[in-house]
Amino acid sequence: MPLSQEKAAAEMKRLAGEIARADKAYHGEDKPEISDADYDALRKRYDALRQEHPDLAASEDAARRVGYPTQSGFAKIRHAVPMLSLANGFSEEEARDFFRKARRFLGMSEDAPLSILAEPKVDGLSASLLYEKGVFVRGATRGDGSEGEDVTENLRTIPSIPKNLTGSGVPEVFEIRGEVYMTHRDLEALNDKIREENAFEREIREREGRKPKRERPLYANPRNAAAGSLRQLDSAMTAERSLHFLAHGWGVASDLPAATHSGVMDHLARWGAPIVAPCLVAADMAELFGFYREMEAARASMDFDMDGLVYKADRLDLRERLGSVGRAPRWAVAHKFSPERAETILEKIEISVGRTGALTPVARLRPVTVGGVVVRNATLHNEDEIRRKDIREGDRVIIRRAGDVIPQVVEVVSGGGARGLAWVFPERCPVCGSATVRGSVEDGEEAVRRCMGGFGCEAQALERLKHCVSKAAFDIDGLGGEQIVLYYERGMVRRPSDLFRLRERYAGDPPDIWRYASGSKEKIGTLKESAAKLLDMIDARKTLSLDRFIYALGIRHIGEKTARILALFYGDGGSFRRGVEVLAGGGGSAAEEILALDGIGETVVVSLREFGMEGRNLEELDRMFSFGVLPSPVEAVVGGSAYSGMSVVFTGKMEGMTRAEAKVRAELLGMRVVGSVSAKTDYVVAGEGDGSKRRKAEELGLRVLSESEWLDMLP
Repeated sequence: MPLSQEKAAAEMKRLAGEIARADKAYHGEDKPEISDADYDALRKRYDALRQEHPDLAASEDAARRVGYPTQSGFAKIRHAVPMLSLANGFSEEEARDFFRKARRFLGMSEDAPLSILAEPKVDGLSASLLYEKGVFVRGATRGDGSEGEDVTENLRTIPSIPKNLTGSGVPEVFEIRGEVYMTHRDLEALNDKIREENAFEREIREREGRKPKRERPLYANPRNAAAGSLRQLDSAMTAERSLHFLAHGWGVASDLPAATHSGVMDHLARWGAPIVAPCLVAADMAELFGFYREMEAARASMDFDMDGLVYKADRLDLRERLGSVGRAPRWAVAHKFSPERAETILEKIEISVGRTGALTPVARLRPVTVGGVVVRNATLHNEDEIRRKDIREGDRVIIRRAGDVIPQVVEVVSGGGARGLAWVFPERCPVCGSATVRGSVEDGEEAVRRCMGGFGCEAQALERLKHCVSKAAFDIDGLGGEQIVLYYERGMVRRPSDLFRLRERYAGDPPDIWRYASGSKEKIGTLKESAAKLLDMIDARKTLSLDRFIYALGIRHIGEKTARILALFYGDGGSFRRGVEVLAGGGGSAAEEILALDGIGETVVVSLREFGMEGRNLEELDRMFSFGVLPSPVEAVVGGSAYSGMSVVFTGKMEGMTRAEAKVRAELLGMRVVGSVSAKTDYVVAGEGDGSKRRKAEELGLRVLSESEWLDMLP
């Protein structure tokens, strides 16, 4: 039975939070915390809810986010063409269904021929290589898909990356995309070297009577080793590692030498680039699945990690029409291999408290190696999951993983382990002792239990502060998790606005900002330099775009995508503040205007209203504004289109393209697709069978376009 609107929004918010944490651990820190299978299950459930409730924008950023924002230490590079991720399929039927949907999107019959390329999915670190006139000039990591890290010098040290593309037909500009990886053999050699260095350091310290030093950890798997090696600040360190590169596609290109993906890749190989192989091009899915089974059987004998196959529509003209949805293209899907399994003991169940008060149970496992990876913990999602699987402390459990990260608990082994009592979710917050309340069916959060301590709960306050300074929000370098905890404990920063009065409070002795927080005994000059850098960074972040500011507030159900929609609507910080206050006062027309925005549902309106009804929140906005925080308008321009920022409503049946494709084309022009007609609507495109929306548009005197007129607008 489908979930209600409110219930679906709540679950999407919970899933988005778990996805965000997993993205940060995997892409941002190279220290994954959940298994690929667990992560894919979160994505699958999230996408299913989004399809059931397409009007919900709760945490829409989870559907669009790719990877994680770039880290400090490297310059940032903006990708001219976004580096998207892939949708995943775990069965033949899911793979078939993916291309059924692609055919429907294109208006093709289900049995229409569609040539598909299948290639191995190398499990490495995504990278792009930009060539100008055949010369390698710049390289970057994927980052968050829009912006990556400039690792050009490190990429130059990889022998398999050509410094020049040679041969006929090399375009003026061509960006190769692929995977940087390390072989199993090279990983073992690297870990052997680390073991030797650790042993040598131990011996020296023992001989000199010094205290033991924390040893350098071994790399758990090739992917983490490749990521860590490529992100060395000293390229000489990267050069010492044995890294490899395989190309699987491209980004920006001044010209393409073929009309198919396979044709372009053939040219890449002729120009000297190493490409992913073996590959197969076929229109028969059964043939593709036969190739899948061959590669799955062969992966154990390969010297690099491969976690599935990637199926891609081969024709480039169809790929351009298909475009992308959220974080993934509509023309490609990853068919993942079956996950690996193992048994271990679940030693303890602990609770973590998030910034919205949600209590999440975490399983602490007896360390076990699965496919070369030592795993120690897993997220248990919620108390219903624990009750359904009857998971208890002391149980022997089956865990599984797909890829290189920590697994999920699949089931309890009957008769195994020293079973404890049935685990009961705490009625009091383990951090602040406040009562915990489980949601209801009415509020759509019956699976979520929350601490009622609010700002009085240290865990929530700390998590909100961490969220506020995060990369996607104020992006304040030098204020990581540990620093925020220290500042909070010493009463220096209790709420976001406190950040922007640090210079005023500690103007007499800036080094105390560091000394008071850390108790550091560093030289006064070092402390002064660190404090000055932090204060300058905070001052620089007082001016930020309105969408980042709204996202930084940590309002429930408002992620990056929703924050951008709201920022485009309100325009500036003052208007946003007034709008929230009007909503809190019950302004009906204000709510209707927001609901008219495509991607905004009732859940978002309720969240904004609740945020405004809490007086301390509006007070916090006023404090930040008074301390110099000035949110700036968001640029709506996409590709310099003359229609950027305009709103359009589609009604009736389109003949030349599907409604979905029409929406994509409008968004590429920088237009906002809205769901209902109002006086602020710029265009109404009326297809066959249009009704009330057209009549309302005519009553309001709006510009109504026929489908042919709409098509004439397209580039």
